[in-house]
Amino acid sequence: MSQNPLVTAVITTYKREPDIVIRAVKSVLNQTYNNLELVVVNDYPEGKELSQMLSDALAELGDSRVKYVCHNKNAGACAARNTGIINGNGEFVALLDDDDEWMPEKIETMINAFS
Repeated sequence: MSQNPLVTAVITTYKREPDIVIRAVKSVLNQTYNNLELVVVNDYPEGKELSQMLSDALAELGDSRVKYVCHNKNAGACAARNTGIINGNGEFVALLDDDDEWMPEKIETMINAFS
């Protein structure tokens, strides 16, 4: 394990209002551990308006660590998580539900435990 490994956080979402997803996203971006990237996977491509609203809300954050991926068709939660992992580059992967939040020290605590 490298000294400061990259962590890929994956949030999958399905039919969730953007403000709820953004709350989860902000809890990732506000971690005390900074060497992380975030992949948000939308598994509800049929909801074009909702997809665009989420894309716009993520873009407004202006954080280059955030990547947004939208499936071409609904594939289910497991496939969405796999999409997030495939689109990440981290040595570690951490999963977060779209309606949940992390405490600010979560990733730092996990990395210290692995050390």
